[in-house]
Amino acid sequence: MILGVAGGLVLVRFLIPIKYLAPFEAVTWAGFAVEGGLLLLEILVLGSLFIYLPRIVRTVKESNLPVIFSFSNAIEQQVKSNPIIRAICSEMLMFYYAFASWRKKPHVGPNVFTLHQQSSLIAFQIMLIHATVLEMAGLHWMFHDKSAVLSIIILVLNVYTVIFFIGDIQVVRHNPLLVTEESIYISLGLIKRMEIKWFDIDEVIDEPEHLNEKRSKDTIEFMARDFEPVQPDVILKLKRPAEATLIMGMKKEYSKVAIRVDDPNKFKEVLKGKMKSMC
Repeated sequence: MILGVAGGLVLVRFLIPIKYLAPFEAVTWAGFAVEGGLLLLEILVLGSLFIYLPRIVRTVKESNLPVIFSFSNAIEQQVKSNPIIRAICSEMLMFYYAFASWRKKPHVGPNVFTLHQQSSLIAFQIMLIHATVLEMAGLHWMFHDKSAVLSIIILVLNVYTVIFFIGDIQVVRHNPLLVTEESIYISLGLIKRMEIKWFDIDEVIDEPEHLNEKRSKDTIEFMARDFEPVQPDVILKLKRPAEATLIMGMKKEYSKVAIRVDDPNKFKEVLKGKMKSMC
């Protein structure tokens, strides 16, 4: 509420002629002071992030988890987490996967399950990249003579979009569902990821009649996008809501997790075996 009031005072300074604001000059300057203090705080937070970055990178290299999880965990351990830090970390992950992950091989093993190989997700993403490049060329040419600034803004946004799609594809390829002794680590590109502790799972639902039902708002879906509607292989019902990380590092809690993998029979076998061992 304080930030909203301060932002309103700053906006008023630009909208109303200064001669009418003379009696309230001190109040409007207070708005600038609050916004300036917020900006300084953000700069200090970013500074702390880059000061701890070498230690964060070392922690990530020593971890056995995929980078998309180990990097976020290292940030939370070394730097106080807040929305600005989470958003910047999300962008850093995007650029890492888009440009620095091509020589790395995707995770393979008996405890790893891919989500995308039997879907059209990668083809769909490539189609979107192709459409974005065509749009970038067409709109840039269209607006260049009318407004050079607008054409440059559109060009930058389209380039960012292409980088995002490339990073998203690489995250999908390099981060299949990972089963460990303590947790399930699951992600679907840069859009969403989640760690599910075994002791938080209340029930594994795999009956077709329940899987085909309309899913509630407290259900997060990890199902690769396809040209046709798809249904989950299992739905994990949790004992209590668990936190998922969404785009730009936003956090939200869910009570159910719908999952679709390329090898559902083996995955169900592993799930039920782990659940029995927990009992």
